[in-house]
Amino acid sequence: MRYFFHIGYHGTNYSGWQKHTGTVTVQDVFETVLTKILHVPVTVNGCGRTDAHVHASQYFFHVDIAQEWDFDLFFRLNKSLPNDIAVFEIIPMQGYPHARFDAVQRSYDYYIHTYKDPFLSNYSALYREPDLDIDLMRKAVALLPLYNDYRCFCKMPSRIDTTICNVSDAELFIDNTGDRLRFSISANRFLGKMIRIIVGRLMEIGQGKMSVDEFEGYLISKQTPKIIIPAHPQGLYLSKVTYPYLDLPPRSAFMKYIDADWQ
Repeated sequence: MRYFFHIGYHGTNYSGWQKHTGTVTVQDVFETVLTKILHVPVTVNGCGRTDAHVHASQYFFHVDIAQEWDFDLFFRLNKSLPNDIAVFEIIPMQGYPHARFDAVQRSYDYYIHTYKDPFLSNYSALYREPDLDIDLMRKAVALLPLYNDYRCFCKMPSRIDTTICNVSDAELFIDNTGDRLRFSISANRFLGKMIRIIVGRLMEIGQGKMSVDEFEGYLISKQTPKIIIPAHPQGLYLSKVTYPYLDLPPRSAFMKYIDADWQ
C-alpha cells in the first residue's frame, strides 16, 4: 500500500533532501530509520529537492509498504529520528499517487534579518542592510507573476528540459520594526536555486545596485547573467505543498515563532 508522510525538517545539518554519496541528507535518514524499524529495505520518494541547509516546514514523501505494521509507527519513527526532523502525519492513499509529480503548487518563504541576532542565525539569513529600498524591491516582486520563463534565474538552464514556471503569487513583507523581511512565492514548479537567485537580485535592488528595469530586462531577454550569486540557504523554507487530493496546512509550530507582524 502507498503512504504519504507529512514531515518537516530543519536543514542546517543536512546536504539537502536528495541523497548523495558521502553526505548526510534527509532522504538518507528516513530510508535508514524506516528500514531499521520495518525490517525491510525502504525507498522513499520526495516531493522535491531542497538545497543543502535549506529547511522545510512542510514536506511530503511517499513510500510503498506491502506488510501492514502492528505497532505505533508514528511514535516509533519520531522517537528514532533526530530532533531536527519530525513526522506530522502518516496518510494511507488510494491507488498510487506520486509525491513529486502530482504536486500542483509549491510555496516557499525566505526570511531575512538585518541585524545580528544569535537566536535567528540558523533560521533566517543575515544581511546587514538596514536601509533597503523596500518600495523598489516590491515593484520587482510584483513583476514575477507576469512572466513564466525563468531562465535568467537558473544557474544551469542547459541541463533541464524547460525553464517555464507558472508563478501564481509573489509578495515581499517587512515587520513593524523594519528589521526583518519575508519573501513569499508560489508556483507549480521551481528551478534549482531559483528562489535564492531571485532574493539575491532583490537585495541588489534594495541596495541600489540594480534597477527594477534591469531586473525586468533579465525576465524579458531570458538571458542568464555571467555571474549569479544565490542568497544564503538558511533563510529558505519550503512551506507548503498542494495536491489535487491533499491540501493540508503546515503543522510546524516553529513558524509561529519566526513569523513577525508582517506588513
